[in-house]
Amino acid sequence: MSFIRFDHGQLVNLNYSLEKELIRTNNAGGYASSTIINCNTRKYHGMLVIPQPQLGTDHLHVMLSTLDETIVYRDQEFNMGIHKYPGIYDPKGHKYITDFDVDPQPIWHYAVGDLHYTKEIILKTFEDRVMVKYHVLKCDGKASMRFKPFLAFRDYHQLSKANIFVNKRYEACKNGAAFCLYHGYDTLFMQFSKKVTYVHAPDWYLKIQYLREKERGYDFEEDLLVPGYFEMDVKEGDEIIFTAGTTEANPATLKKTFVTEAEKRVERSTFKNCLIHASRQFICVDREGRTSIKAGLHWFGQWGRDTFIALPGLTLSQGDEATFVKVIDDYLPDLHRGLFPNIGRGDKAVYNTVDASMWFIWALQQYVIEKQNGKPVWEKYKTPILEVLNSYRHGTLNNIAMHDNGLIWAGTPGKALTWMDAVIDGVPVTARIGYCVEINALWYNAVCFALQLAGENGDEDFLREWRGLPDLIKDNFIQQFWNGTSLADVVTQISKDFSVRSNQIIAASLPFTMLSENEIYSIVDVVKNELLTPRGLRTLTPKNPAYTGTYEGDQKQRDSAYHQGTVWVWQLEHFVAAYLKLQGASGLDFVKSIYHGFEPCVLDHGVSTISEIYDGNPPHQARGAISQAWSVASLLRIEQMIQKFSKKSKTGK
Repeated sequence: MSFIRFDHGQLVNLNYSLEKELIRTNNAGGYASSTIINCNTRKYHGMLVIPQPQLGTDHLHVMLSTLDETIVYRDQEFNMGIHKYPGIYDPKGHKYITDFDVDPQPIWHYAVGDLHYTKEIILKTFEDRVMVKYHVLKCDGKASMRFKPFLAFRDYHQLSKANIFVNKRYEACKNGAAFCLYHGYDTLFMQFSKKVTYVHAPDWYLKIQYLREKERGYDFEEDLLVPGYFEMDVKEGDEIIFTAGTTEANPATLKKTFVTEAEKRVERSTFKNCLIHASRQFICVDREGRTSIKAGLHWFGQWGRDTFIALPGLTLSQGDEATFVKVIDDYLPDLHRGLFPNIGRGDKAVYNTVDASMWFIWALQQYVIEKQNGKPVWEKYKTPILEVLNSYRHGTLNNIAMHDNGLIWAGTPGKALTWMDAVIDGVPVTARIGYCVEINALWYNAVCFALQLAGENGDEDFLREWRGLPDLIKDNFIQQFWNGTSLADVVTQISKDFSVRSNQIIAASLPFTMLSENEIYSIVDVVKNELLTPRGLRTLTPKNPAYTGTYEGDQKQRDSAYHQGTVWVWQLEHFVAAYLKLQGASGLDFVKSIYHGFEPCVLDHGVSTISEIYDGNPPHQARGAISQAWSVASLLRIEQMIQKFSKKSKTGK
């Protein structure tokens, strides 16, 4: 039996099933996503959501929103789809689902009297194509299936409305029909593996509602065009493949292609396998051949900071050095004045981040730790490492510069340069202008790591120029940030913010730390007692008057809570690293309890993956994006640490 399975009782309970979403990607930037009963509750849901770069945007576009099936059996019609309209769900096809399983790919079992069939969905790797397999398991008599496509052809941040400009025409293609609703879009070919009749009867379906968008304070009603329907006779034993893609397929090869794709999938038979499968969904190869990391699904694109933080967990934890190197190398052309982009690439890059470049060096450090050899890394990456270090030392964009005390100052009014980057009406919620605790911890670690590599390679020029800096940084860091029990979050020339926040754990976790063992003990204790939850670290202690324990409401309300108590998974990796640095193998039981405590999460919110954030208050409900790269990566890194410390415990080394 699958690790993840839902029964009929769970599926027909809309309060339960509509809270659980599924997403699968094609590693070319596109995805298919809905709830586990195929009722779309977000504008981001769709059966085929793909890039359309020819339209001049990096956004994805919903091409095929959904495909409703109707069973005609014993002179009756049974509609298997489900949509939310004002005051009603219609049709209510979810009542025919007997169970839903995620392995070997998402598969729904339907029963209409004594007619039983399954429905499986898969995306073709590196191609903008979705495939659906229907298998008629039992059918005693004559039956037919009708397929009704709901087309959107719109930016996934927007919603479609009925209009007079839509192109309702179609072109026949082998075993199907092709559509292009608006100028500039790719044509969408919808085809079947067997002959099918297409009846053209275009009509708008009005006011389809998306509940999650309503909750988030956005427009939540959409009009979708149904151009007509496909129909075919079916009998017991039939296997039918439906496909929708931007190029015409050969119907004769669809069954073989489906099997080939299914064989590539990782079985989600364990919690770890769920994490591994989820990790692969963030890796994307664009049409120019660049490999990158999507920060989160559905709506996050390529974020420099998120990329470097998540990269070791998504790749090195599974021994995938090739993808790690490819992502690093493909990002290097975007390095500008020592900074990597916060978002965007090429001429669309935005350089409003202070920490992405520091995390780039940290990611290389993890690579060296895995390879146990830093010499080739210095040889290959010395130039970008030097560009980063020199730019921070001598000054670069957004007032990022090392002061005479060796510490990095960063910030400019109206911009949020650290990962705490929520902005409301042009004003950062947590501006953090000044000396930030994790930035200076990363700076010290980066300088020490570079000195280590230079020493291994006999680079005397670098050693001569940089070897005196770590002591200066350390002395002033302790003087400015340490209060006897924990670290300040931000220090300026006139104030010190000693709010208990999660950022200080990074100073305790890094391979090169400025902290003594006693100081690390104290920080870990404070973080454990005030910030640690079963779902990660709170961004602010509940003792602080500014603490906000739930992440809900419209965008302004949510942004106000984003870093004011909301729980993030990604920093949990650093808490565990600091904790095991102190406790060693004796701390494994506690760390294992943290790791395995996430197992129920793969049944919730984003099924078989880990969400972006959780409420600070119990029961720590999942919020934000249903699948987040650095959340998944953090847990894979924790699992890797568990294995390493377990091995040390057994061998005594």
